Amino acid sequence: RSPVLLANMKLLQQTQQATRPARGRLVVTNVAVPSKPPTSRAAKRSKVEIIKEKSDYLRHPLMSELVTQDPFISEDAVQLMKFHGSYQQDHREKRAFGQGKFYQFMMRTRQPSGLVTNQLYLVMDDLADQYGNGTLRLTTRQAYQLHGVLKQDLKTVFSSVIKNMGSTLGACGDVNRNVMGPAAPYKNKPDYLLAQQYANDIADLLAPQSGAYYDVWLDGEKFVSVYKENPKVTADRAFNGFGTNFENSAEPIYGAQFLPRKFKVAVTVPGDNSVDVFTNDIGVVVMVDEKGELQGFNLLVGGGMGRTHRNEDTFPRLADPLGYVDKDDIFHAIKAIVAAQRDYGRRDDRKQARLKYLVDEWGLDKFRSVVEQYLGKKFEPFKPLPAWKYEDYLGWHEQGDGKLFYGVFVQNGRIKGDAKKALRNVIERYELPVTLTANQNVILRDVEPAWKEDIQATLEAAGLADVVDLTNVDRLSMACPALPLCGLAITEAERSMPDVNKRVLTLLHRLGLGDEPITMRMTGCPNGCARPYMAEIGFVGDGPNTYQLWLGGSPNQTRLAKVFKERVKLRDLEATLEPLFAAYKARRQSGEAFGDFVARVGFVALWEYANSYVAAEKVATLPTISVDEDTYQALEAAAKAEGKTIAHVAVERLGKNIKMR
Repeated sequence: RSPVLLANMKLLQQTQQATRPARGRLVVTNVAVPSKPPTSRAAKRSKVEIIKEKSDYLRHPLMSELVTQDPFISEDAVQLMKFHGSYQQDHREKRAFGQGKFYQFMMRTRQPSGLVTNQLYLVMDDLADQYGNGTLRLTTRQAYQLHGVLKQDLKTVFSSVIKNMGSTLGACGDVNRNVMGPAAPYKNKPDYLLAQQYANDIADLLAPQSGAYYDVWLDGEKFVSVYKENPKVTADRAFNGFGTNFENSAEPIYGAQFLPRKFKVAVTVPGDNSVDVFTNDIGVVVMVDEKGELQGFNLLVGGGMGRTHRNEDTFPRLADPLGYVDKDDIFHAIKAIVAAQRDYGRRDDRKQARLKYLVDEWGLDKFRSVVEQYLGKKFEPFKPLPAWKYEDYLGWHEQGDGKLFYGVFVQNGRIKGDAKKALRNVIERYELPVTLTANQNVILRDVEPAWKEDIQATLEAAGLADVVDLTNVDRLSMACPALPLCGLAITEAERSMPDVNKRVLTLLHRLGLGDEPITMRMTGCPNGCARPYMAEIGFVGDGPNTYQLWLGGSPNQTRLAKVFKERVKLRDLEATLEPLFAAYKARRQSGEAFGDFVARVGFVALWEYANSYVAAEKVATLPTISVDEDTYQALEAAAKAEGKTIAHVAVERLGKNIKMR
């Protein structure tokens, strides 16, 4: 470091030591001071970095372009629009000949832990009909997406959400996105209540502060809300004892450049992996004592799903255990991690800009050391945790206060048609708040037991099946929206997944596996919004009706899948999966899940099995070969021992023998 920078840091430390509040045993260290670049030569930056810097904290040119007569906004404004919670999209199937793109907008909300008031649910339902495409989309991060909004209606839609206690701020863009939390509304489990509280607090801590959001959507009107953030959040955001903040900035944590890339946080309790905690930039685990009193937090860092096909420098990654912090230090620790990413994350290549690449390049020890400089103290060792379990909270459950909650399955998160009307009916009639889950479903909260029969009957009449009537294949599947709206999609996902589920279920039954619970996820591109790289079977779009096939994720979402086959056409779905399911049936251990089986036996064994596999219906079409009785008995014994058909063993043995010659 230069002598000037070191002198500045020394002066800063002396000033901070005299003025900072006590926060336990502090460690004085040199820290990166974000007031100046580390060298005199400016680093290379991507185009988006320049747009952010010149935007006056996300205002321009967005504000002027929203009032023009054009049905679209410019690319510069598009980049800023993301921070406000919206993407400009082109409905590819509504393009008229010679008319160019059919522009419309998708709005995404900010719903920490997926919590939605009764009032906001009804407003979103109305907006979908009045200004959207008549549907509501539940995301894999516990938020809403409203598709089909025209530019001329954007201010009406956004201001309606804001004035009804909702927000879209930071739902997209290079900031912290929606903070996830366990969806179960247990009133008698302190750790769950704490997880939801801290998800909301962390969302507030990392929310953009400049006021540009209200300038754009409320024309600078000071909207008076009854909501007040936790005073500790306010105080800890302002604390700048160790270089986490930009002094006198409209954005004390983000600065004018914001973050290098999107940033994702999930909060949960020990053992509950309903939020896919390992896929986040930061995973926060609430730690309580035997009395349910908060003690502190385990922290994980460096998870993320997005990647690019045939670019080995991009990859999905699971978060690593960083350490443990006392309850009073959680907001400082979150800020410290964000500051490390802000100051050291790459800004020249957006494909390499996520926190996971910084952690992967540095290694966990170096990353921890740098974060500790911003924190001002060392992390304690990561606390032991119980085994993780995937939860979806579908069906009826006791809430813990005499009331019930009901988890409703919504296939691929799309609420539409009769199902949308029925949900509106019961939510409005009984004034129910709801929770959106990380698995694209919805939970009805605060249900009186006397209402149970009517609610279930109303929803079932509209096609919303109770959990006991769901297939495991449907229950455990997810898909992103993909075509025709997502600009990144290269093939179908949401619209293809139901048919894929039916075909897989038919295949499982034909092979005698029944409704085997297998987690399947599908995306229309490799960016991973539906987290396919965590699935036991992941379909990742790679061309029209073509998918990369990923296998071997764990049912509790703690192990990454791997690429089994580069390209699979949908028409070849059964031919590809049948040998794998047959091997699973023949060789699995007692109680072993499909993903665990794949991870145990490995891809080489599965490739070999698949290459010589003979489907039952093809046996009759094969040429007949005569063998003596002893050879047949040997083949029969081998088939029984290896869990294969005689035809399979015969083809395998003959193939090997011929290759040897």
